[in-house]
Amino acid sequence: MADKPTLTTTAGAAVPDNQNSITAGPRGGVMIQDYQLIEKLAHQNRERIPERVVHAKGWGAFGTLKITGDISKYTKAKCLQPGAETPMLARFSTVAGELGAADAERDVRGFALKFYTEDGNWDLVGNNTPVFFVRDPYKFPDFIHTQKRHPRTNLRSPKAMWDFWSLSPESLHQVTILMSDRGIPVDPTFMNGYGSHTYSLWNDAGERFWVKFHFKTEQGHKHYTNDEAETLIGKSRETYQEALFDKVETGNYPRWKVQVQIMPESDTGKTPYNPFDLTKVWPHGDYPPIDIGVMELNRNADNYFAEIEQAAFSPSNIVPGISHSPDKMLQARIFSYADAHRYRLGTHYEALPVNAPKCPVHHYHKDGQMNFFGQKTGATDAYYEPNSMGGAVEDKSAMEPPLAIEGAMARYNHREGNDDFSQPRALFELFDDGQKSRLFDNVAAAMGGVPGEIIERQLALFKQVHPDYEAGVRAALKEAHGYEANAISTPGTPDAAE
Repeated sequence: MADKPTLTTTAGAAVPDNQNSITAGPRGGVMIQDYQLIEKLAHQNRERIPERVVHAKGWGAFGTLKITGDISKYTKAKCLQPGAETPMLARFSTVAGELGAADAERDVRGFALKFYTEDGNWDLVGNNTPVFFVRDPYKFPDFIHTQKRHPRTNLRSPKAMWDFWSLSPESLHQVTILMSDRGIPVDPTFMNGYGSHTYSLWNDAGERFWVKFHFKTEQGHKHYTNDEAETLIGKSRETYQEALFDKVETGNYPRWKVQVQIMPESDTGKTPYNPFDLTKVWPHGDYPPIDIGVMELNRNADNYFAEIEQAAFSPSNIVPGISHSPDKMLQARIFSYADAHRYRLGTHYEALPVNAPKCPVHHYHKDGQMNFFGQKTGATDAYYEPNSMGGAVEDKSAMEPPLAIEGAMARYNHREGNDDFSQPRALFELFDDGQKSRLFDNVAAAMGGVPGEIIERQLALFKQVHPDYEAGVRAALKEAHGYEANAISTPGTPDAAE
């Protein structure tokens, strides 16, 4: 036994018997003084923490961001300077499914990155799509409700999803991507990642530039059809975890080319689209992608729960040289993500090893749940600020330049309506006949049991994108479900999932 560590209690005392509970008397009652048994059972009762409300099912690995290009004229961020190498963590996820959902479901994939820079953690929390379903945070909780379970049936509701989408034209771009071939990537290594939001960069001269971040897979794009995914899920619900873990473990390290699109701050108000609208992309012809480096994943977590489940990403984590934008959805996520982690993991969640910065940390946050580290103020007697006790003080060099877009933003904020059809039309016109056919079939399959009035409302939106879009989906609905325009169901009729 000398070559094995001694089993102990959480307080460090040796456990003499881990097989038999202590009993008393001939009846064999278990004694409450068996503190080792009680500790074991109590910990088992507390092994689970709340799963994420969104992006519950995820897979992750550690790696490195290497910068090979030069964008120093746009940003002072040290992690984006030529030759910089930054350790990082990536977590991929499905949006709608719970912790036990199947990996290969048709859904948007989360693409969350944490970079452990010398100036603190920089988190980029995006998706495998460059756009999203809504542009205003008021609509986000309602949208997520449509992706979750119906309060009465406790089942997913296609009726709720399509009702919301058909009443939200801005969702057309994302819905088209979701229902296209790219809706079910084979595994996380065969998909792109995007910061999705518009962020900003700023340089030593105090000049600001708007930026979009892109991570282009070097493994190529591979996707499943609905039928292929259905067959696969019947064999394994953990295909993403299996694939990502095995590739990293065997040294087949996945890589992504890192690109940025740069827009001068002076261009604000000059584009026909709102550059801060999360449902829009910046056309590459307007702002060509610039190659700046490579992201590689090369180490698996030693403990999934500690390092992936407890990993906490938030757009509020930025470093000097990188900042936010007037994107409404981004502004809301700055608050909501960190707040979700404080609820799910605890007040001081960023002190957990996987979330802790690699640089020195000083702050005046005090006490509360999970304060296992004492003071971080830099001086024993300094527990408030300002103080004359030698505690941590502010650093004016980290102050970002002011926004200079007041007049320019008026063009977007006071415009009547938005063009929600041009960009989905441009995407649709890029599809070949086979891609269009599969898009029509995927939409029709997802509309099973949806009431006719909702279908017709959605078809009217597809028609505004392109007449062929509406006609193709209508034909696919007839073939898949026998749907006819004049056979509209009564409002409120339960769909197949209800």
